[in-house]
Amino acid sequence: MPSIRDRVAFITGASSGIGRATALAFAAEGTKLLLCARRADKLEELATEIASTHGVAVHTFSLDVQDRLAVNAAIEGLPEEWRKIDILVNNAGLSRGLAKVYEDDSQNWDEMIDTNMKGLLYVTRAVVPGMVERGLGHVINLGSTAGHITYANGTVYCATKAAEKAISEGLKLDLMGTPVRVTSVDPGMVETAFSEVRFRGDTERAAKIYQNITPLIPEDVADTIVWAATRPARVNIHTIVMTTIDQGNSLVFHRRG
Repeated sequence: MPSIRDRVAFITGASSGIGRATALAFAAEGTKLLLCARRADKLEELATEIASTHGVAVHTFSLDVQDRLAVNAAIEGLPEEWRKIDILVNNAGLSRGLAKVYEDDSQNWDEMIDTNMKGLLYVTRAVVPGMVERGLGHVINLGSTAGHITYANGTVYCATKAAEKAISEGLKLDLMGTPVRVTSVDPGMVETAFSEVRFRGDTERAAKIYQNITPLIPEDVADTIVWAATRPARVNIHTIVMTTIDQGNSLVFHRRG
């Protein structure tokens, strides 16, 4: 397995859930970590934990990937030792609401599109040219089973994840002839704060999503991301679809009891 020790991994949305677990998984491999999220306090806590547990270098900054100008300024303003990004994990993403598309709040659409699609594009556009110039890099995008099969009341979220799938595929084609790799990791149900965010803090409603199901945990996805990043340079893992044993796809679940 090729070493990623001392490489620089940039993870967006790193303050919690899959992003946080991915940061810890890369830290265990000795990877230097460039971490951003909207919640600076959570990032600082994570950086302290990583430094004390794994002793790797960590640089954090607050960033909302929906803001194109802020994304560009953040990448351009990185300290010299953090500018050579080897691995980009486009993890920042969210879902808002669960309603029929003709009854939904258009503000929910804006937030999902601006984060899941445009935010991914903004960060990718800012980082990938450097990878091409240096002849080294790997972009790992977080997709979803929702990007493969649309489910009722989740039309726009599913559309953003279908877009992520298309962006990942197109980016890989655009990068043909370079050594830069592109992977989409598409998990199904993962128990994180995802549902609480979707339901704007309604923990009771969020808990019902995972009722009588054994979901994936963030560490499962993080392990898969690190696995993809540590394949030999000649190998590009295009897409990984992963679910709990209780999930067949974005529509089919086995609820116990």
